Amino acid sequence: MLSLSSNDIQLKQSAVNKQEAIKAIAAGLEQQGLVEAGYVNGMLAREEQNSTFLGHGIAIPHGTTDTRDLVKQTGVRIHHFPQGVQWDNDKTVYLAIGIAAKSDEHLGILKQLTKVLSAEGVEEKLKQGESAEQLIAILSGDVQLEVDFDETCILQSFPATDLIQLTAVAAGLVKNRHSAGNDTVADAIAAGATYLGQGLWLAKSAKGVSRTTMSFVTPAEVFEEAGQPVKGLLFVAACNGVHLNNLNYLAQLLYKQEAEKLFSASPEKVVSLLTEEVLDGTTQSFKIRNPHGLHARPGAMLVSVAKKFDANIQVCNLNGDGKAVNAKSLMKVIALGVKQGHELQFTAVGDDADAALVAIGQAIADGLGEGK
Repeated sequence: MLSLSSNDIQLKQSAVNKQEAIKAIAAGLEQQGLVEAGYVNGMLAREEQNSTFLGHGIAIPHGTTDTRDLVKQTGVRIHHFPQGVQWDNDKTVYLAIGIAAKSDEHLGILKQLTKVLSAEGVEEKLKQGESAEQLIAILSGDVQLEVDFDETCILQSFPATDLIQLTAVAAGLVKNRHSAGNDTVADAIAAGATYLGQGLWLAKSAKGVSRTTMSFVTPAEVFEEAGQPVKGLLFVAACNGVHLNNLNYLAQLLYKQEAEKLFSASPEKVVSLLTEEVLDGTTQSFKIRNPHGLHARPGAMLVSVAKKFDANIQVCNLNGDGKAVNAKSLMKVIALGVKQGHELQFTAVGDDADAALVAIGQAIADGLGEGK
């Protein structure tokens, strides 16, 4: 994992253009003893090949592979531009993360950073950052930007016979993660659960919550409460608003009359259903042959191909966590941490979905701008 200190961050920087910003960052990398003189040329050359703008006000300038021998030690140099720097046309950068990596270590750095930086609302938080400590907290994931919800928050076929038991168990799962306390469990039970329809119930609490977390529990046998079936219960312990996107995904399932999917799916699938938009469309898988995986340049090439089509396109790394992301978002694609030999699964929905998958497959076969 990347470890950051206040020495890695320069606050209140300004630059008339991205070239000046990159030169300043390269000088910082050199001063830190991470790179030798001349690495700046590789950073500028990389920018000429493909923009390192990721979106959300963030850029990740770094050197070309042929300047990698100038890297003494893997590390980063971060410059904060509160007024912004025009990077490409109408794209403004508020945080530029200069990366020096001796080998494929940069993929791990990119995966860690982009996972944090792809969360909704992060751009505004970065713009308003007033101290190195605040920025480190955001970049290290200490500032909660997404709800805590994974397979450990799910318990299926619990032998409950009433809604109070189910609620207590769901709240207990959150308590066991140290995201809430006994007050949270008691408050959830006292408040009761709300019927959402299709056998799904919702319980919630904001009392004694330290991190917004969700849990999901299903009973071993379906029973009734107030004349309505109980097939599953979602519990939300909230101390901020990071769960609102998840409730939107839930609302989409209910609107489509597809809540039943939650009751029959594996824990991994339940997490997917409540944390991402799930596409049901044409699917194809391709293996990445690029020697250094999907770093910024081939990643940008892949995204540019996807953006040529109107179809909704998602991609997941079958050798990673399997979570599907928007194939038209460079930030999210890089966050997949794709290395050479990893297999990517694409799902496309729309009139030109088949054509999109053919074009993506061809681009990957051609090396995504790096040759076969």
